[in-house]
Amino acid sequence: MPKITVPLGPQHPALKEPGSFLLCLEGEQIVDATLRLGYNHRGVEKAAESRNYIQAMYLIERVCGICSHAHATAYVTNVEELAGVDIPKRAKAIRVIIGELERLHSHLLWLGVAAHEIGFDTLFMYSWRDREMVMDALETISGNRVHYSMNTLGGVRRDITAEQVKSVLSKVEALERRIKYYIELATEEPTVIARTKGVGVLPKDEAIKRCAAGPLARASGVARDTRKDDPYLIYNELDFKLITSDACDVFGRLYVRAFEMLESCKILKQVLNWLPEGAISIKIPVKLPPGQAVNRYEAPRGEDVHYLKSDGGLNPARVKVRAPTLANFASVDYMLKGDQLADAPLIIAAIDPCISCTDRATIITPSGTGIMIWQDMRAHGIEFYKRKGIDFSKVKVM
Repeated sequence: MPKITVPLGPQHPALKEPGSFLLCLEGEQIVDATLRLGYNHRGVEKAAESRNYIQAMYLIERVCGICSHAHATAYVTNVEELAGVDIPKRAKAIRVIIGELERLHSHLLWLGVAAHEIGFDTLFMYSWRDREMVMDALETISGNRVHYSMNTLGGVRRDITAEQVKSVLSKVEALERRIKYYIELATEEPTVIARTKGVGVLPKDEAIKRCAAGPLARASGVARDTRKDDPYLIYNELDFKLITSDACDVFGRLYVRAFEMLESCKILKQVLNWLPEGAISIKIPVKLPPGQAVNRYEAPRGEDVHYLKSDGGLNPARVKVRAPTLANFASVDYMLKGDQLADAPLIIAAIDPCISCTDRATIITPSGTGIMIWQDMRAHGIEFYKRKGIDFSKVKVM
């Protein structure tokens, strides 16, 4: 049977962000897959280095709209480590509340997208309706529905009142009932089972080999969660389970995220019912001493890794972000091979990809050394596209 190559993206109705996948098919079966990024690179890391530490925090928060608190918390934890301060326990608890609400927000959004990919639009509308409750809770606490901006250097910028605690608790209890319904639906509905079981298989050894993170890894039986492995904030004082599955397919990823939402509700009820008294922030110096810090944070999609370097000045000397989608893309080509073309959007969506978190521009020179300045990068790009029949040399730039 002749092989054909089908492009999926970068603009495609099944992809919510621009990513390009070249699929090699024999009939309807995928025999090979190639991923190409670079359509959404924004230069956030470099831009952060031209701002002071507080300005960079608000920029880092915008690495991702769904994981904004995750990125901001990982960044400010690095700043606080370099400053040599320990923030108040009440601030840590409030960060946990926002973080777990964000996890609910992300997983409900993913559930809706996954349901839409398999044509189950009723579940899509139900889950997104319930997602509104989470966003209302986040707005009650922070004043914002997406970029919450609750973090500040040395703690959080807003306290939580007793009335807000009561309001958020009522929403969490309602969500818990709805999530139990979704679990029953996902594990018993024949259409969901038919479209997810045995699709996008990633065995445990491959997940470990390809450094999978978050629900993708846990759905392949890898018991890895930064909240348990390397506890931060007050997670070492909380009672919650690490959810895993041995299904190793899209069904397993659905199972893990659904039960993780129940655990998030459990965490939220613990923290809201036991909110430590005290201050919500402490002062830290404008200038940080020279040094380096690395911190990890379990974002909804998986482990965020943030690196920060200070040279003693007002601005960060270096900021580096490793988002979980970058780790999980290494598994996508493996999961696509052997499956049907119709399942490709669902397999890609099952890692809950965030392209804007992921895109980076990396050039490896033949010698492996040297730094490319802007003019060198432009010349390289012109030559690259000339080989593809496109001449950008006549395009005027400032």
